[in-house]
Amino acid sequence: MEYDARWPGLFAAEASRIASVIQPLTLVLEHVGSTAVPGLAAKPIVDILAAFPAGDPVSRHIAGLCAAGYEHRGDQGIPGREFFRRGQPRAYHVHLTVAGSSFSRDHLDFRNRLRSDPECRAAYGRLKRELAAKYPRDREAYIEGKSAFVLTALSEWRARVDT
Repeated sequence: MEYDARWPGLFAAEASRIASVIQPLTLVLEHVGSTAVPGLAAKPIVDILAAFPAGDPVSRHIAGLCAAGYEHRGDQGIPGREFFRRGQPRAYHVHLTVAGSSFSRDHLDFRNRLRSDPECRAAYGRLKRELAAKYPRDREAYIEGKSAFVLTALSEWRARVDT
């Protein structure tokens, strides 16, 4: 689906709703994924990175997100991340992780690279379209097909911003 200018507003409204439900817990909520990148085509599912302070028990935050109407799906094979979804059809994904974790940093850095680099954003958009056409019903192959691009983009970004 082509970029929808409503996605940032949907994120903001949902982040506000989550924050009000989970009080007094504190999560730093960030809009990540393709819907967070203006001009990038995406599936119409808003991805939210939810970072909690190191040392806090993850179980408290899992319970808070479940109270906010999210279905907890476990780590889905990604250590250090708990995955949630909400909506019929699915409209939101939440990725719960410790603040400052490599999972968190990767998602924020990749989003920032795509937001700031039109050439990288366009190349990623082309790759996503090619993979979607090639693997219309194979989610794992689609994701794996993006891996090398993402790793290269992250490496290049960090070489730029870490110097």
